[in-house]
Amino acid sequence: MSAVDDETFGQLLDAIRRFTRERLIPNEERVEAEDDVPAEIVREMRDLGLFGMSIPEEYGGLGLSMRQEALSVIELCRASLAFRSLIGTNVGIGAQGIVMDGTDEQKRRYLPGLATGELVASFALTEPDSGSDAASIRTSARRDGDDFVINGTKRYITNAPRASVFTLMARTNPNEKGAAGITAFLVPADTPGIRLGKPDRKMGQRGTKTCDVVLEDVRVPASAIIGGPERLNQGFKTAMKVLDRGRIHVSAMAIGTARRMLDEALRYATERRQFGQPIAEFQLIQAMLADSQTELAAGRALMLDAADTLEREGAAILEASCSKYYCTEMAGRVADRAVQIHGGAGYMAEYPVERLYRDVRLLRIYEGTSQIQQLVIARNTLKRFAAGTL
Repeated sequence: MSAVDDETFGQLLDAIRRFTRERLIPNEERVEAEDDVPAEIVREMRDLGLFGMSIPEEYGGLGLSMRQEALSVIELCRASLAFRSLIGTNVGIGAQGIVMDGTDEQKRRYLPGLATGELVASFALTEPDSGSDAASIRTSARRDGDDFVINGTKRYITNAPRASVFTLMARTNPNEKGAAGITAFLVPADTPGIRLGKPDRKMGQRGTKTCDVVLEDVRVPASAIIGGPERLNQGFKTAMKVLDRGRIHVSAMAIGTARRMLDEALRYATERRQFGQPIAEFQLIQAMLADSQTELAAGRALMLDAADTLEREGAAILEASCSKYYCTEMAGRVADRAVQIHGGAGYMAEYPVERLYRDVRLLRIYEGTSQIQQLVIARNTLKRFAAGTL
C-alpha cells in the first residue's frame, strides 16, 4: 500500500495528537463509568477518517502505510484503549481480509462504508474450544446447493455488538484437519440465524464491546467467500496474513499506552515529595524511569522495523511476532513500574495508572499470546538459520 505524502501525514498526526489530548483523555472517566464511547466522540472519530486508516484511498480510506498507521495508533493510544478498540476492527482484522483477498465486488460493497465508519467489521475466529490453536475451529459451513449453511459459536468477538459484517472463519471440509479445510466468509450481521451472547464482563478496557456470536443454520451464498468461490478452503491463509499486520498494530498500541503510563509516572514523580524532595530525585525511582524509557525506545524501533519490512516485502512473520511479543511484555513492565512509582496512590481509581494497569494486561493475550509469539519466533528463526538467511 502506498503511503500518503509526508506533509499530509504530518497534518493528520497533529490532528490525532490534538484530538487525543483535548477530546479523548478528558472523556476517559466517562467511558469507564458508562462502559461505552459517547456518540459524539464516535462522530468525531469518523470525521477524522480514523475508521479508514488502512483502507485504500480509492475506497474512501486514508490509505496509510503500515508505518503511518502505527505512528497514528501510538498517538491515539495515549488515551484509553477503548477508543482505539472502536476503530480497531475496521482498521485491522475485520476489514483487512477484504483489502488483501476480497473480490472487486466485495471491496466495492464493503470498503467505502467501513472507511467512513458507517459499517463496522468484526473478525470472528476464536471459539470456546479454539483460541491459540486457531486451526482447530469447529464452526462448520456445509454446502447446500449454491449456498453454505453455517453452524457454531464464536467467542470474545470484538465489536460484535456493533458489527455490520463479520469476517468469519468456518470449516468447509470436515475431512481435513488443522488449517486445511477452513474458509473465510463475509456474513452480514443481520443474516437470519445470528444471535449475540450477553456482553462480556472484563478485567479492564471498559467501553470495549465483546461477546459470543452464535450461528444457527446461517445461510450465505458462495459469493460470500472472501475472494470468491475459488478461495474455498483458503481462509486460514487469509487469517494469518491479517494477523501479521494486526500484530504490528497491537505493538503500536502497547507503545502508545506505555508512553502515557510513563508520562503519568514522570508527572507524579516530579510532583510527589518525600523526605523534603521530589521522589524523582531518588535513584531507585530514577532506575524505574530509566528502564521504562529505554524499553519504550527499543520497542518503538523494533515495531517500526517490522512495519517497514511488511511494506517492503509484503510479509513480516518473524518481525511482527518479535515486535508484538516484546512491545506488549514491555508495556506490562512499564505499567507495573508506573503503579509502583505512585505507591499507594497507584492502587486508587482516582489515578489513571490504576485503570491503565488493568487495560494493558490484555495486550499480552489477544492477536496471539506471548507464548504463541515465542513459538512463532523460534520456528521462524530456526527456519531462517537452516536456509542461511538469518
